[in-house]
Parts: sequence; structure tokens; C-alpha cells
Amino acid sequence: MELLQVADAVAREKNIDRDEVLEAMEEAIQKAGRTKYGHEHDIRADIDRKSGDIILRRFREVADPVENEATQLTVEQAQAIKPDAKLGEFLIDSLPPIDFGRIAAQTAKQVIVQKVRDAERLRQYLEFRDRVGEVINGTVKRVDFGNVTVDLGKAEAVLRRDEGLPREYFKTGDRVRAYIYDVREEPRGPQIFLSRSHPQFMAKLFMQEVPEIYDGIITIKSVARDPGSRAKIAVVSRDNSIDPVGACVGMRGSRVQAVVGELGGEKIDIIPWSEDTATFVVNALAPAEVAKVVVDDQNSRIEVVVPDDQLSLAIGRRGQNVRLASMLTGWDLDILTEAEESERRQEEFRSRSGLFIEALEVDDTIAHLLIAEGFTSVEEIAVTSIEELANIEGFDEDVAQELKNRAETFIETRDLELSRLREELGVADELVDVDGLTPTMLVALGKAGVKTLEDLADLATDELIEIVGAREMSPSMAESIIMPLRAKWFEGEDAPDDASPESRA
Repeated sequence: MELLQVADAVAREKNIDRDEVLEAMEEAIQKAGRTKYGHEHDIRADIDRKSGDIILRRFREVADPVENEATQLTVEQAQAIKPDAKLGEFLIDSLPPIDFGRIAAQTAKQVIVQKVRDAERLRQYLEFRDRVGEVINGTVKRVDFGNVTVDLGKAEAVLRRDEGLPREYFKTGDRVRAYIYDVREEPRGPQIFLSRSHPQFMAKLFMQEVPEIYDGIITIKSVARDPGSRAKIAVVSRDNSIDPVGACVGMRGSRVQAVVGELGGEKIDIIPWSEDTATFVVNALAPAEVAKVVVDDQNSRIEVVVPDDQLSLAIGRRGQNVRLASMLTGWDLDILTEAEESERRQEEFRSRSGLFIEALEVDDTIAHLLIAEGFTSVEEIAVTSIEELANIEGFDEDVAQELKNRAETFIETRDLELSRLREELGVADELVDVDGLTPTMLVALGKAGVKTLEDLADLATDELIEIVGAREMSPSMAESIIMPLRAKWFEGEDAPDDASPESRA
């Protein structure tokens, strides 16, 4: 009964199942038994769950042929002991209780401690793996080179130096509140990772401080943080009568100040979220004023035009304001002053006018009319219907037909010249079949030394964009070209080991 009492006490202390403790004890007794009678024997220990009696037995299998004389018997040997013994049956011999010596007792203790620790770690992992995304309170147990070990009561967690706030220091015994962002099962046991710089940590703090967020009336759409310095949070209300920004600020700023205090004085901009991308971007760049927004869906970029005196405010110190606004909205933002935007528009107008005048052999008036209708390239004119071109003020069907013919002739002549240049540069024909690459891009790749599919697959997306031009290719386009080519590198990796080099190749 003493054994059962010990098992009950350990189970309560470590908060693990009583049977797991008893199984650890059985394994320890079993190991001690094998040490006494020989490790080659199949010795098993059982503890009676009611009386606490230890039952030690040796198992021997009836086998043919016998491969291990310590754990197996022939049919004849077995039947000499038990007349009705059959093949595959086990003969069980009871062994006397073990008198634990000092060494055996120490070994048994180590086995029990290890098994109990393993069971405790498994319990911790199962408990905390479902708590990822929670904010938890703990006490600093120790600090090693900036990495903080936090005592959570039933477990320990790690707050790494790069997950803490800048200029924030902890000492043993301090209370700490942090966000559980990952729980991993590792060889040394489950590791619980905490963060105070994670964007969702701030979102969870607002959920605790603002009842409307907790109740689901106000939703946090996105969060962007420069930990310890500044943050932006976008909120929207399902109830039109509730102002989401005002609710998050609270009476005299009480709610937001509670979050700011927890984050070490981090300044927080609370932004009203909007379904309209342009409106959301304008809100996200606050406190700067925005004059105009131009959305480029194809390249996932937004051009933001601000008054000249608002440029430094829109960009922020070290680019902080525009960087956080970009993170908050999920768009790449280009900030221009009104003067810069006007100059660029004029340059684009001159460039397009020159292109149309040269390619289509037309005068300034027709070139300007085409630009005013929104045409940006000769290709657009070539694929536009005659009826649509004829609808342009001052054009008729004859003019439309002539412009379309000239555009097609120009493209055909240009592509033939580009094809000749590509061949001279030694660019392989297989690159011509890659979707998304134009003749102009192929020539640019050839000049950069990219001449085969393998060369193209070796490029990083930003390298490809740099070669062909950012206006011609977006990051998503570059990725859609490169990634399928890289996938071919891994084809056939699961081939059998005995396959010939030729078949693997």
C-alpha cells in the first residue's frame, strides 16, 4: 500500500495520471529485475492496482526454431514443463521479490523520475498547444543573455530577446504578460514561445480593454507594429451607432492608455477600416493629408500624392509612417509630392507621344488624342476593335483602320528584329515558350546572360524584375514564372535507390 500512496502523491504533485506513475514504477522494477537475472531475459513487472503487491515474472515463448535460448523454448522443452504447451504460447515463471541494493534503487529512482518528467512534459504540450494565440501572465524565473524564462505555474516558457520590446529589461521575480505565438514539441521537451512584439499581442490587449471588441461588435481588421515605438491598428464596427475609434480610445483615452502602458509607451494610431482601398490607404497615412491616390491592381502598388509640405509627415521618421501604413493595408505605397507627380505625368506624356509619333507615323494631334483616351502602348491599339477606335472624337473608320494596320505592322517588324537579336545573343528557344516573357524581355535577359531555363530558374524574383524592368513585371508575375521552373528540380527525387544514374537523371 505504501507504493500506491507514493504513486498517488506524485500524481497529485505533478498533475499527471496515477497509472502513468505506476507504469513508470513497473518499468523501474522491471529494469532492476533484468539487472539481477540477466538483461537477455524477458522479465516483466506488474503492480497490483488495489493491494500494491509487486509481481515479477519471466516470459519464455514456445518457438521453432529457437533463436534466443534465454527467451524461447522448443516445443519439447515446453511440454516437459507444461504437457499441453503449444507453438507461440508463453510460459510464465514467477520470480521472488527483488531486494533492492543501493545501485538498483538509484537506477529505479532515475527511471521513475525520467518517466514522470516525460509524462509531465506531454501533459504540458497537450495543454498549451491549444492555447496558441492567448495572452498569458507569468513570473520571470531567470534571465540568460536577454532571453527570459517565464514560470507559468504549470510550465515554463521562453521570451526570447528578439521577441521582447526594445529597452525593456526584466529581472527575476518580475511579473510579465506576453502572447503565446508557438508551442513546439522538441527532444528536450515541449517549448512554449512567448512574444511581446507580435502584432497580435497588441490586438489581444485591446480585446481585454475594449468590451465591444470582446463582444464582436468591433472587429480588428489588421495591426502593424514597430515594437516599442509606434503602431497602427485598423478597426471597424458592425453597429453604425458605435464609433470604433472612439470606443478603442475610451473616456479621456483610458482604454488606449492602458494598452500603451503595457507596451512601454508605444504610440498607437487607431485607424477606421474601409472596404474602399483608396479610402483605407488615406486613413492609414494619417496624420498626413493625401491629395490623390492611384491604385495599380496588377502590380499591387498604390501611388499616393501628397502636398509638398506633407511629404515628411507622410513618410515619417526613418520611413516609419509609410512603412506601417503599407503593413496595415497590405499594399506597396509610393509617396510623391504634387510637383513630382506633375513632372512625372508630363514625362510620361512626352514619352508616349514620342512612341506613338514614331511607331504609327502620326502627328502630335493624333498622338495626344490616343493618350487622352487612355492608350499607353502600341499593343493596346493593335488589339482594339476598329469600331472602338472610330468612336474617338475626330476619328472615322478609315483613320481607325489605318492606325490599327500601322500598329500591327510596327509590332510585327519590331518582334522580328527582337527575335533576330535574341538569336544573336544565344537565348534558347525554350525560353520563348515561357508564359509572361515578351520578345523585349527575352532580349533583356540575353543581355544579362540569362539564356536557358536553368539560368532563369536560378534568378531571384527581384533580380528578374531588375533585368526586365519594374514597370513591365510585378513581383507576383516574376514568382509565377520562376517557381514552376524550380519545381522541375525536385521531380524524380523519390526514385528508388537502385535506379540507374541514367533513370534518375
